Amino acid sequence: MMMLDAKVIRNDFPILLKEVHRDKQLVYLDSAATSQKPQAVIEAMNGYYRNYNSNVHRGIHRLSEEATTAYEGARERIANFINAPDPACVIFVRNTTEALNLIAYSWGRRNIGAGDEILLTEMEHHSNIVPWQLLAEEKGAVVRYVPFTEAGLLDLPKFHEYLTERTKLVSFASMSNVFGTINPSKEIVKATHDIGALAVIDGAQSVPHLPVDVQDFDCDFLAFSGHKMCGPTGVGVLYGKRALLEEMPPFLGGGDMIRRVQLDGSTWNDLPWKFEAGTPGIAEGIGLGAAVDYLSNIGMGAIHAYEQFITGYALEALSEVKGIRVLGPGAAQKGGVAAFTIDGVHPHDISQLLDEDGVAIRAGHHCAMPLHQKLSIPASARASFYLYTTTEDIDRLVTGLNRVRKVFRLD
Repeated sequence: MMMLDAKVIRNDFPILLKEVHRDKQLVYLDSAATSQKPQAVIEAMNGYYRNYNSNVHRGIHRLSEEATTAYEGARERIANFINAPDPACVIFVRNTTEALNLIAYSWGRRNIGAGDEILLTEMEHHSNIVPWQLLAEEKGAVVRYVPFTEAGLLDLPKFHEYLTERTKLVSFASMSNVFGTINPSKEIVKATHDIGALAVIDGAQSVPHLPVDVQDFDCDFLAFSGHKMCGPTGVGVLYGKRALLEEMPPFLGGGDMIRRVQLDGSTWNDLPWKFEAGTPGIAEGIGLGAAVDYLSNIGMGAIHAYEQFITGYALEALSEVKGIRVLGPGAAQKGGVAAFTIDGVHPHDISQLLDEDGVAIRAGHHCAMPLHQKLSIPASARASFYLYTTTEDIDRLVTGLNRVRKVFRLD
C-alpha cells in the first residue's frame, strides 16, 4: 500500500489555503474537535440547496423525490462504510452525544433497574458519562469505571474483573479523544456479551480514522459524528442491531416517526424513521454521504497508516521540546492525537501563543474532566492530526512551542 500524499490531499480542503495573523499560513491541528471539509462535501450540500431543495419522504413532486433519493442514498453509503447489515439500522441524529442519549433514554429506561451496573471507563468523553449518570440516578443503578494505566491504556484485567452478573451495559470509546488510545473493541465486546450485557461503542474518534466494521466488532450500538470525519456539523449516526431497535420505544415524537395518529393513540413508523422525528438535516445527511464517499475513495486503511506515520513523527519531534509531557501511549497504540503539558505554562497560554503563529490546537479538559483529575492536571494542550496533516505542520508546531518557552523564559 502506497502512503497517501497529504500535500496533495490538502488541495481538496479550501480552508487550508487560508492565511491568519500577519499572513501566516494556517496550520490546523484541531481535527479531534472537528475536521475540515473537502470541496466535494461543500459542493454536495450547495448542490442540494441550489438544485433540489425540498423536504424528504412526504412530497410526490420532482424536487422531493430527488431530495429523498439523495438523502436515503447517503444512508445506504454510510451503512456500507461501517458494514451495517441493513441501512434501516442506521439512524440519523445530530451527533454522537444525541446518539448516546437516545440509547440511554429509549433502551436504558426500559432495561436498566435498581442495582444494575453500567460499566464505563475513566477515559470517556462527558457525552459517554453524563447520560448514564442521569439514567443510573433515575433508576437506582450504579455506574462503575474501568481505570486506565500510567501509560494511558485501559486496564484490561480490571475490566474483566469489573464484569459481573450485575453488569447490564458496557459503553466505551474505541479511541480516546485525549490519549488517542485505540482500545481493543472486539475483545471488550466479546467479554461483554459473554456475561449477557450489551456493548455500546463511542466511535466519535475512531470512525473518522480507522476501518470500522460493526459486524466484525459485533457491537450492539455504535455512535459517531459527521463533523469529525470531513462531514458537516449537525448530523451524526446511531447504528444499532435491528432486533434491539425494533424493541425500543421512540425517542422523540412528531412528524415522520409515526405510521398513524389518532386522538386516542398513535402507531410508529418502520426503522429507521421511528427514531427520526420532524424534518431532518437533509443537506447535512447528503453532506455526510459525500464525506463517506471521499474517505472511501482514499481508503480508511491508507488513512490509518498515514496517521500512524504522522503521529510517530509528531511524538518524536515533540520529545525534543524541553519540559514537555505527552499524555498516552506511543504511536503504535494510538490514533492521531498528542495531548501534552509543558512545565511552567498553562495550556491556554500555549494555545494562544501558537495561534499567533498561525497554529491551531486545542487547550482545556477536552470534555474529559475525570481523566484530567486523575492525572492531577487542570487541563492539557492537544494537537490532533488527520489525512491532511503534513510533517511541515508538525515542524511549525514544534517551532511555536519553543517560542512559548522563550516567551515564558523557561530556557
